[in-house]
Amino acid sequence: MCFTSGGTEANNLAILGRWRAARLDGRTAVLTTPIEHKAVLEAVRQAEREGARVRMVDVDSSGVAPLASLRAVLADDIALVSVGWVNNEIGTRQPLTALAEEAAERGAAVHTDAVQAFGKVHIDARAQRFDLLTISGHKIGAPKGIGALYVRRGVALEPILYGGEQGGGRRPGTENVALAVGLARAAELTLAEQAAEVPRLLRLRDQLQTALAEALPEIVIHGSAGPRASHIVNVSIPGVDAATLLMALDRHGIAASAGSACQGGHAGQSHVLHALGVAPELIGAAIRLSLGVLTSDASVSRAVSVIVTLVRQARGN
Repeated sequence: MCFTSGGTEANNLAILGRWRAARLDGRTAVLTTPIEHKAVLEAVRQAEREGARVRMVDVDSSGVAPLASLRAVLADDIALVSVGWVNNEIGTRQPLTALAEEAAERGAAVHTDAVQAFGKVHIDARAQRFDLLTISGHKIGAPKGIGALYVRRGVALEPILYGGEQGGGRRPGTENVALAVGLARAAELTLAEQAAEVPRLLRLRDQLQTALAEALPEIVIHGSAGPRASHIVNVSIPGVDAATLLMALDRHGIAASAGSACQGGHAGQSHVLHALGVAPELIGAAIRLSLGVLTSDASVSRAVSVIVTLVRQARGN
C-alpha cells in the first residue's frame, strides 16, 4: 500500500508508473474506457504523449464495458488496463473481476479506480486479479488530502515524484501519519458498516428515482439498464436547464452536481454521457444526486419535493 495525497495522485502513479516500467519490456499500449474519471483519462493522455499507444474499450448505452469489447482490443503489447469499478457520474458497475481475468491472461497489469467502489462493492485483493487499486479518503469519511494505491506484490512501478525512498521507493516524501491513520480508521468503519449500509442506500436510491419518475415521467435515469452502485442517481429532466436547477437547489440546501467535481460541476460538459450517446439537450439537463451515511428517508422525500416544485415552477405549471 502506498499512501498518496488523494485519488488523483494514486491514479497518476498507477498509470504513469506502470506504463513507464512496462515499456522497458516492450509493452507499449494502455487500455481504458471513454467514461473514466478525468484523473485516469488525463494520465493516459500523458502516457500517450510519452509514446504509449492508447486503445479505448467500448461501452454500451448503459455505461458497461462488455467482455467482447475488451477482447476486441486486447493484445500482447498491453502494459496496463485501467477500468474504474464504479463510474463516478452515473454509478455504473463494471464486471471488473471478469475483465481483470481476461487482461491478466494476456500478461497485462490491471488497475481500477475504486474511489466510488470502496465500501460499496465486495473487494478482495487476494482473490481478485487486479494489480493496482485506487482509493480516496474523503469519499469514505477520512480527511481530505489522503488517498492510497494498493500495489500487488511484484508489480513494478516507476515513481512519478523523486527525492526519497518512502513508500517503498514509489512515493518519496515524508508520510502524513495523521491523515494515514485517519484513512485507516475510516476504512475500518466503512468495511464494518458495508453489509448494512449498502442495502440501506440501495433502498433510498430506488425510493429517490421512483418518486422522481412518478412525479416527472419524462425523466431519463442514466445507466439504469446496467448494474449500478447504490449511492448515485444521475437523471436528465427534459426542458430544464441543469445549471439553473442546481443553483436553485443550492439555495434550498440540497447538494447536487452536473458531473464530477473535477469538471467543476458545469452542466453540458459530461464526457461520460457523451460517450454513452446521450443527446446534447439531455446532457445539458442532467444532474447527479449522491447518497451517503447522512442520507435519510426524510432527506430523500424533501429532495424529491423540492426538485419537483422547482421543475414545475420553471415550466410555469
